[in-house]
Amino acid sequence: MKLNLKKPLVFFDLETTGINIAKDRIVEISILKVFPNGNKESKTWLVNPEMEIPKESSDIHGITNERVVTEPTFKELSSQVYEMIKDSDLAGFNSNRFDIPLLAEELLRVGVDFDMKNRVAVDVQVIFHKKEQRTLSAGYKFYCDKDLENAHSAEADTLATYEILLAQLEKYDDLENDVQSLSSYSSHHKRADFAGFIQFNEDEEECFTFGKYKGRKVTDVLAENPGYYSWIQNADFPLFTKKVLTQIKLRSLNNKF
Repeated sequence: MKLNLKKPLVFFDLETTGINIAKDRIVEISILKVFPNGNKESKTWLVNPEMEIPKESSDIHGITNERVVTEPTFKELSSQVYEMIKDSDLAGFNSNRFDIPLLAEELLRVGVDFDMKNRVAVDVQVIFHKKEQRTLSAGYKFYCDKDLENAHSAEADTLATYEILLAQLEKYDDLENDVQSLSSYSSHHKRADFAGFIQFNEDEEECFTFGKYKGRKVTDVLAENPGYYSWIQNADFPLFTKKVLTQIKLRSLNNKF
C-alpha cells in the first residue's frame, strides 16, 4: 500500500514535559516525511525544554532532565523542524488535540508564524477510535499484528502511526486514499484554533466554546464586551488561540470601514 499524496505528508510525535499546551515544552520530536513518490525522510531530536521535566512525565517516556541538559533547545532546532514541515500536510496519533497545538505554541514562541493555511491534518487516532475504539499499542497489534516496542518513544510511536494508517487504508474500503478525505474523516468539530476554544458553527461563524460566552459568536461578544479580548490575551490561553482571536477582531474592525 502506498499513500496517494499530492504533497508531502509529515507524520510526527512529541514527548513533552506535560499535557498543558500553553505551558509545557517538547523534550523529544520525531518526524517521518513521506513524499508523493514514496520516498521517506526521518529525523528525531532530543530537546532541552529549559524547564524541569516532572518525574511523572519521565516515568512515561523515559526522558530525564539529565538526558536533555546538553541537548539543543527548541529555539535552536526550530529552523530545522520548520524546514521539514513547511511544505507538508501533517499526520499523527491524537495530533489534532495535542501534538499540532503544542508544536504550534513552540514555533510561535520562537517567532515562527506557523498556521494551517494551505495544509490539512490527518489524526490516525480519530480514525482508529471511530472504527475500533482502542489505544495506540492496541491499534498497532490490531492493524499490524505487532507489539509496540519502546512505546512512548517519539520515534517508535511515529513509525507505528504511519504503519497503522497504511493498514487502515488496506482494511477499510470506505476510507479514501486521499489526504483531504482522511483529514475530513479524522476531524471532529471544525475548530478555528487548535485547542478548540473557538469553533465554527453551522453558518461558518466563530463561536466561543467555554465560559460565560459559550456558544456565542466571537464578534458579538467582542462588540458587547471589548474587555474580554484583553482578558484572554493576558490569561493563560495558547498563543495560537490569541492569534486567531486577534485576526477575528481585526477582521471585524476592517468590516466597519
